[in-house]
Amino acid sequence: MDKLQDNIINEIRNKTDIVEIISSYIPLVPRGKNYFGVCPFHDDNHPSMSVSPEKQVFKCFSCGAAGNVFKFVMDYENINFIDAVKLLGDKCGIEINAKTNYKKLNKNEKLYEIYSLASKFYQNNINTSEGKKAKEYLKNRNIDENIIKEFEIGLALKNNKMLSSLLKNKNYDNKDLDKSSLLIKNGLDYKDKYYNRIMFPLYDLEGKVVGFSGRIYDSYDESKYINTSETEIFKKGELIYNYHRAKIEARKKGYVIVVEGFMDVIRCYTVGIYNVVAMMGTAVTKKQANLLKRLAKEIILCFDGDDAGEKATYSCSNELLEIGVTPKIVRLENKLDPDEYIIKNGKDLFEEKINNPISVMDFKLKYLKKDTNLKDAESTSNYLHSMIEEILKIEDPILEQLTINKLVEETHIDINILTDEIKTKKNIKPEKKEQKAKKVIEDKYIKAQKYLLYYMINSKDALKIYIRKKPFFPNNIYRSLALEIIELYEKNGNVNVADLFTKIIDKKELNESLSSILEINLKEKPSMDELEDYVKVINEYNINYEIERLQNKMKEESLPSKKAEIAMEIIKLKKDIW
Repeated sequence: MDKLQDNIINEIRNKTDIVEIISSYIPLVPRGKNYFGVCPFHDDNHPSMSVSPEKQVFKCFSCGAAGNVFKFVMDYENINFIDAVKLLGDKCGIEINAKTNYKKLNKNEKLYEIYSLASKFYQNNINTSEGKKAKEYLKNRNIDENIIKEFEIGLALKNNKMLSSLLKNKNYDNKDLDKSSLLIKNGLDYKDKYYNRIMFPLYDLEGKVVGFSGRIYDSYDESKYINTSETEIFKKGELIYNYHRAKIEARKKGYVIVVEGFMDVIRCYTVGIYNVVAMMGTAVTKKQANLLKRLAKEIILCFDGDDAGEKATYSCSNELLEIGVTPKIVRLENKLDPDEYIIKNGKDLFEEKINNPISVMDFKLKYLKKDTNLKDAESTSNYLHSMIEEILKIEDPILEQLTINKLVEETHIDINILTDEIKTKKNIKPEKKEQKAKKVIEDKYIKAQKYLLYYMINSKDALKIYIRKKPFFPNNIYRSLALEIIELYEKNGNVNVADLFTKIIDKKELNESLSSILEINLKEKPSMDELEDYVKVINEYNINYEIERLQNKMKEESLPSKKAEIAMEIIKLKKDIW
């Protein structure tokens, strides 16, 4: 990155208050010199993230996530470094040139290129004379020109060799064509997987096209939709449809509507509802649940109104409850999906449904009672035990009490029996603990390197000693981190930890090591003797390593004179330690 761009990035970071930015995403409360909040990067139910206004960094003491304001925005928004810089630059009124060396070459760059090219190809097709029939079909489904452009809807023509020919002419490697899942091997050649279908692009979290869903529109086919198979860039369990468009509107409105299919999202857009995402009909994974948690404070599940949609609602709500999110539920009558419901009943009735969701426990009461015979003791008992397990998943005491009251009203069970059973279950239920990595017992050599690095970040005396003594860090990660620190010091005349995080933003191992070092609780100012001792210990490790190497060499040596030479070297090295 050239100096001007470097200066602009530093200016953006200096003009950005990390507490203000992070508090716009998650609630923070002051505690001592720092602020604390629930960490959005793991299943955190208690505030374990610390934000330092003095150092302009954040640190989670449970999962280890740490960094400066750029790193937080990158991880929260699922965007790359340059997009985080541009986003924060916009907030403080500073523009940055997007052409920067910070943008790393993605190992799947060719796949992204292929999908981008395919998307443009399909979009071009729908705007030709051959696309009139497809546009007419979409128009009859109330999908106008604006929506076609917004969602980049295209068309695969009847000729099943067109895309394959285009990609071959662009000289893409056969391996990349095979990986793309867009083509089918046809002997030694290829043919298109999609033909004579309306093409709906599927996006990753940053809005790049990574897949397609192709729909029939003028012929009969048992497969109404054909979807892209999983590839290196398209993994359903890690994506949420329309995430990149919905996140701003969801945070603005304070809630996000979660539907099953991309057509439900598109239908919502046709009537001006933009805070909506889709799970693409898959079982919700923990990663997707955490992504939803980041989108908005309130999550409303509005899946299809059929039995499968009801089952998916139950499953998804449990995944959200596991990470401390209590969703609200909307169920649509007559087994309609949101797309069908809006077409049949209009925007107003749909919005009325969204504005009046039921609680997750009211949904579960109805869902689990569906096959229960309340006149049968055993059936009622099974129902009650199932609901007790559901009550144990929620943390809201008011919602818990309301659910208990409804169970008592429904089953006529004595409230004391029910509450006693819940208390008993709570007492024997194993506490949910954060899964922390087992701490490795650190020897004095590891400690010396870490402690010296800690003080190199916080003390000019440590920096001067390092520059003067030039100790060789045995650990290559710590050695690299030391060099980054010195480079920053020589450039700026000081070491700001937030700037250091910017400098190593794309170096994962250095980030993790720096995060770990920041956890060390050492006194504020070290003595010169302590700093000298750290250097001595590091040098001692290197001398011992060299002694061991020479001893092994001496064992292999056959000439007595050579053995004697090596022995003298070892004696000299041992004197250096003593």
